[in-house]
Amino acid sequence: MVKRILKHSFSLLNTDHVKLGKKWNYKNVISPYHRIYFIDDGDGEISNQEETLKLEPGYLYLIPSFTLCDLTCSGYMSQYFVQFFEESSDGISLFANSRSLLKTGAQEIDVINFRRLVEINPGRGINRSDNPKVYEKNAYYNEYQELNNLQNIGDFLETQGILLQLVSRFAINDVFKQKEVKYIPVKVLEAISFIALNLNNSLTVKFLADRANLNVDYFSRLFQQATGCRPAAYINQKKIERAQYLIVTSSSNYETIAEIIGFESLSHFSKTFKKFTGMTPREFKRHVYHSV
Repeated sequence: MVKRILKHSFSLLNTDHVKLGKKWNYKNVISPYHRIYFIDDGDGEISNQEETLKLEPGYLYLIPSFTLCDLTCSGYMSQYFVQFFEESSDGISLFANSRSLLKTGAQEIDVINFRRLVEINPGRGINRSDNPKVYEKNAYYNEYQELNNLQNIGDFLETQGILLQLVSRFAINDVFKQKEVKYIPVKVLEAISFIALNLNNSLTVKFLADRANLNVDYFSRLFQQATGCRPAAYINQKKIERAQYLIVTSSSNYETIAEIIGFESLSHFSKTFKKFTGMTPREFKRHVYHSV
């Protein structure tokens, strides 16, 4: 029997049951966390450049992190929602191969799970504003992470279980098509962890290989076999993901962000950012915050 190890965990940000109206109308929203909606009355829409999904009763909707979308309610809508961060042992998201808007029919257990999630996480709604440009700030994230730390172990484990169940409901969309699960060498896992903790430094493949006591070429092959990505590309991908997070959640200028994630020059940062996102940092920020 093949032993399967769960590599992904979730960190709760917000959850609540809310009634929304015409003010719930926001353009070019992008978040560093995932969201799931369950609509129990009324209707609305979520859309991006490729598609528009009608928000209607009896369905679950998932918006993966860093998925640009518009949120619209023309009249009235009642929904349960949850927002949560994702962590994985290899740094690769469940949604690495798909940043699409997802929809699936809800089951009775989903309604029960949402009610229970709100019950064991009181006060976790968006209390300041329902405008993403207001509540998506790093200080708010830290505040809610502290609430997670204060949870008793029973509620924490139950919250994790409910989030896993809700996410699993979208597996039927073949979103989670992944390569055969392979054993990841300890030295690769250690390198991944080191990268995550040191994105502010100018990391090189040679440095990581030396740190692992391995030849550079052998380390690179080992890393790619385990993650499907060359180490240099992986480092830059994680740096740019951090940059997107900082652009969305902070008021830091581009020079400061480049420095924070270990780029020696703004031009190198901008060039790398465009390579991974198709936009310069300035275009990305304008795209996120431009309202039409």
